[in-house]
Amino acid sequence: MSTASITRTWEILPARGYSTAWVDFAPDSLSARGRAVGLLPEPYWVSYELETTGGYVTTRLGVSVETATSTESLELRHDGEGRWTVNGAERPDLDGALDCDLGLCPLTNTMPVLRHALHRKPGPGPELFTMAWVSVPELTVSLNRQTYTHLARAEHGARIRYRSGDFQSDIEVDDRGMVLDYPSLATALTR
Repeated sequence: MSTASITRTWEILPARGYSTAWVDFAPDSLSARGRAVGLLPEPYWVSYELETTGGYVTTRLGVSVETATSTESLELRHDGEGRWTVNGAERPDLDGALDCDLGLCPLTNTMPVLRHALHRKPGPGPELFTMAWVSVPELTVSLNRQTYTHLARAEHGARIRYRSGDFQSDIEVDDRGMVLDYPSLATALTR
């Protein structure tokens, strides 16, 4: 994959909102910034910056959320050795996670897809991931286990089954591993 810059906007269904990401892809990493607006559970704005290192491993996610009554921010960092901090405080409960997963943000599905080339070919079976999951708009961080399984090649990429707990959805991604359609969560408006 060559170096490229992509802008993608999604309609975010559960929040009755929209999210836009500006992503710079390098051969083995990406950096991005994004903005989102949602109406549910109350109107809010989200701004974020995401950085990854080799293998698309998250190194930093900075997020701020503004509502009518407050502005909150979060700084999530991964040291490259498997340890995380949240706003400077060590979080051993997140140890072992390689990725962040920002709630209602389709962009953060990209890193595990790219790391295992799930958008290009079937793997040996389901790929299991441990994520540092960030809820929106609350900005709480918790450990979340997820499974991604390549189902089939599609016209513009692939279909991948996402599973976390009892939730499951068959996601369509493009040739860069970015979400095009995530039933019940998001639909890309720009490609």
